[in-house]
Amino acid sequence: MAKAIFTAKINSEYDDLPEVRYHFPRTYLNQVRAAVGDSIIYYEPRRNGGRQAYFAFAQVGGIEEDRRHPDHFYAQVSNYLEFPDPVPFREAGHYYESSLLADENRTNLGAFQRAVRLIPDAEFELILRRGDLFSEDVIGLPGATGGGLREPLEPFRRPIVQSLVSRPVRDRAFTKVIRGAYADRCALTGLKIINGGGRAEIDAAHIRPVSDGHNGPDSVRNGLALSKTAHWMFDRGLVSIADDFSILLAAKLLPPEAVRLLNPDRRAIVPVNLAQQPHPGYLGYHRTHIFKG
Repeated sequence: MAKAIFTAKINSEYDDLPEVRYHFPRTYLNQVRAAVGDSIIYYEPRRNGGRQAYFAFAQVGGIEEDRRHPDHFYAQVSNYLEFPDPVPFREAGHYYESSLLADENRTNLGAFQRAVRLIPDAEFELILRRGDLFSEDVIGLPGATGGGLREPLEPFRRPIVQSLVSRPVRDRAFTKVIRGAYADRCALTGLKIINGGGRAEIDAAHIRPVSDGHNGPDSVRNGLALSKTAHWMFDRGLVSIADDFSILLAAKLLPPEAVRLLNPDRRAIVPVNLAQQPHPGYLGYHRTHIFKG
């Protein structure tokens, strides 16, 4: 087993859904096979408006052939979790992947252009830490802080990866990502309430639930920032969202007072960044399996 970097582009020509599957050609089969049973970090290149940054953690469970496209395969992905702070592939001349450094502090273009790259454990952990998955408000590791480069790390500790699949840690990281994407504003009501302690009174809601057999991912595209009341209505299927982000109502079940809380134009407020907007697949799942309209 080995840890790896998987490149995933916005509007990729591949049949990717990074939260659950990664589509790739035979060229990378050996590298992906090495990552089966281990962990990966997703990297988004600059092409097509991408962030040129590492942005999520996941684990690879297996590989299946793509029966529609010869010499292509799917890596089955689980435990997807986005970084609260995406990590640039290079900062102040520092490369998080040593294999990308050529002579005279230049990028090794041959290595950089490979969509799947194996990575040493210590470099993998450094990216996780820089991605703010180990800040105190996410995981509470002693001495962990968000942002900036760290001192040299101790040898890689597998419990760190194990912690990233625990529900409390994932909930805290997911909440931080959603609040950042929505600027602490409720998608359905437009409310932004800051309490006396300076913290936003906003929930991070999953569109496709993670519990009760629904198995939704901890992805910003499967999330909404909602006020407490809007969250309650959404989870109980009293409201939903169409693919064009218009708000749908289970009108016979909602009192007029609740309807008046919603955005006057009956449209959800979503991030401007396309990569952070709700995915149609998750919205469709909520309408089919949760919504009572």
